[in-house]
Amino acid sequence: MRLFALRGAITVDRNTAQAILGATELLMREIMERNDLVPEDVVSCLFTLTEDLDAEFPAVAARGLGFGQVPLMCAREVPVPGSLPRVIRVMMHYHAADDHTARHVYLGEARSLRRDLDSAQ
Repeated sequence: MRLFALRGAITVDRNTAQAILGATELLMREIMERNDLVPEDVVSCLFTLTEDLDAEFPAVAARGLGFGQVPLMCAREVPVPGSLPRVIRVMMHYHAADDHTARHVYLGEARSLRRDLDSAQ
């Protein structure tokens, strides 16, 4: 077993708690499925949100999926002019078998952020 890190992102239609929680849950479920992970494999998660999203913390959705014992942190994304709006990003650190390949997950309009990652599509 060794430590891995992967990235993921998803766009949200509107700045509501329900939209943020729903999008975060979808993103986290997809990451876990594509990488064959369970919450016990996860060491930590760092979530960021663009400045136009402030109705809820993405960590709330992760806790609802069983991440209650995982250190979770939320932060504000750098507001670069012209950047994609309404984006939730995550960086997840986890343990997996040595031969594991991290599969990054970019959903919705966030796919445009990393077209170079085949595993993200």
